[in-house]
Amino acid sequence: MVQTSSTTIRSAAGSDLPAIERLLEANKLPLVGVRDAIGDFLVAERGGTLVGVIGLEIYDDRGLLRSAAVDAGERGTGVGAALVGALIETSRARGLKELVLLTTTADRWFPRFGFATIARDDTPIAVRRSAEFMGACPASASVMRLELVPAALPGAAR
Repeated sequence: MVQTSSTTIRSAAGSDLPAIERLLEANKLPLVGVRDAIGDFLVAERGGTLVGVIGLEIYDDRGLLRSAAVDAGERGTGVGAALVGALIETSRARGLKELVLLTTTADRWFPRFGFATIARDDTPIAVRRSAEFMGACPASASVMRLELVPAALPGAAR
């Protein structure tokens, strides 16, 4: 669990599913696969209310970042950035080599975290088999990738 000001970021629970689905629908994001991957989702809560969500689907040693959404009233408060940062750190800790995402609206936002646009054909084959790539997201969506370098161990030489 991560605490940032009055927002708490934590692993999603099954009981969060209705609120997650409402938030995704409000942001016009696909629901397909959410229920199956809920154990790898993170949520942001403020005052006991779910205000943000981000998901991860794991394919071998690659991850698909999906379902990043923030309540309209919370945009610009840092909730989205905190969720992305937490998901990146979680992915590194799990030993993933890279994160891939599809977006139709946030291709200018994700580069601040190190994501770069790639050709759809450069996406790892395992990730291309996801529901997101198979049709849940439009073919016109931008594909972005972040190579995950392992975090340095304390005291390690640089």
